[in-house]
Amino acid sequence: MCRLIPLALTLLLLTACSTVPITGRSQLNLIPGSSMLAMSAQEYGTFLKENKVSANPEQTATVKRVGTKIQHAVERYFADTGRSSDLSDYQWEFNLVEDPQINAWCMPGGKVVVYSGILPVTRDDAGLAVVLSHEIAHAIADHGNERMSQGLITQMGGMALSTAMTTKSAATQQLWMSVYGVGSQYGALLPYGRLQENEADQLGLVFMTMAGYDPHAAISFWDRMAAQKGGQAPPEFLSTHPSDATRIARIKKEIPGVLEKYGK
Repeated sequence: MCRLIPLALTLLLLTACSTVPITGRSQLNLIPGSSMLAMSAQEYGTFLKENKVSANPEQTATVKRVGTKIQHAVERYFADTGRSSDLSDYQWEFNLVEDPQINAWCMPGGKVVVYSGILPVTRDDAGLAVVLSHEIAHAIADHGNERMSQGLITQMGGMALSTAMTTKSAATQQLWMSVYGVGSQYGALLPYGRLQENEADQLGLVFMTMAGYDPHAAISFWDRMAAQKGGQAPPEFLSTHPSDATRIARIKKEIPGVLEKYGK
């Protein structure tokens, strides 16, 4: 159920709950999809202008090839479930940027960025499929809208996005970038962050399996990610991400069911 908030927003809440694909969880989305897509296009374009897009043709081709396969799997899932219209305004883009950070993200509308620093960890197409399917799952599940909605409530007193962009443009942009992994944010939204990570793992396994990749690759990828941290990761209760052990155990438990249902 959507989290209870002050009475002034009760009426809005009654019309702002939506359902996450596959998991069926009810979530709070206060921001119109058109607004999310418009801001995504703007911020994505700005990011690409301010960061170095990779000139490595082989790595760039790999990102686009794997990304497109995940895209087609997502589109097939939505077509099979009679929800193709949910993706009608998506304009998919896959870009690799030169940056040593071990990171990747996807904004609404299928705007994806992979950082070159994550490629040594993904190692191959299957490893990259784990990352891309996970990040695309965040967008498909409207996690960005959910986090932005919670941010507007907790940080800006429930201010409408249009008003926030006009009166607090810098703060709104910072909130947006933190929501999509371009920054970091800790505080009241942490429980939702962990829940969303779990959902992105679950949906990601489905999408990569439908794209023809072995979901077991997710186990080895997260093992490598754990090794990258070198024991420096914060305790699970202080992080928006589940602990590596928790995540890997859950993925192992989910793989058989995903293969049985989507591995054809």
